[in-house]
Amino acid sequence: MLKNTASLDLVEFVETQILPQYANFDRAHNLEHVTRVIRRSLELAQRTGADINMVYAIAAYHDIGMSGPRAIHHITGGKILLSDARLKRWFSAEQIKIMKEAVEDHRASAAHAPRSLYGKIIAEADRDIVPEVVFQRTVQYGMANYPELDREHQWLRFREHMNEKYSQHGYIRLWIPGSPNEEKLTELRNIIANPTLLREQFDRFYELEINNQ
Repeated sequence: MLKNTASLDLVEFVETQILPQYANFDRAHNLEHVTRVIRRSLELAQRTGADINMVYAIAAYHDIGMSGPRAIHHITGGKILLSDARLKRWFSAEQIKIMKEAVEDHRASAAHAPRSLYGKIIAEADRDIVPEVVFQRTVQYGMANYPELDREHQWLRFREHMNEKYSQHGYIRLWIPGSPNEEKLTELRNIIANPTLLREQFDRFYELEINNQ
């Protein structure tokens, strides 16, 4: 799929030089995640008419800043993209600037709207609002980064994150009207609003992670 939509040599560069770095990140930001974000980004690019190569590269680099502190990974990622001289083979200085800003703007907790269509695309594609994916990634992140927490404290962290980010009053924002995420976010919010259902989902994915250790 990718090789039919993005430049073949760009795809080869990304797959050999960039994507392997995601193997060093936690399970919520691993190769499976970035591959999913790339796929969604390309679908949105086709819908919006955005430059396919730019969208592909932005998606590939969007979490590369996880090599440093998570809280500023979007800033770090933008700097990594901007300083990667190899990208000059495919993109102009102006395109690279837009791409860097898009990586910076992809975080769900950003206080401002993305500065360009490209920022909106990556922000939207990074919203893994398939409920099962949201639940699994949240459990994975909690267990990887707070291993000292027991099951009940992991549950409290999970519930707090769901309410802060995805509930009716959460900070998540969607930037492309009519995207598939709208329907999924409604489904997710209905589960969050039901404490029993939410606990069932936590227990399901917590057990999966325990069994996979």
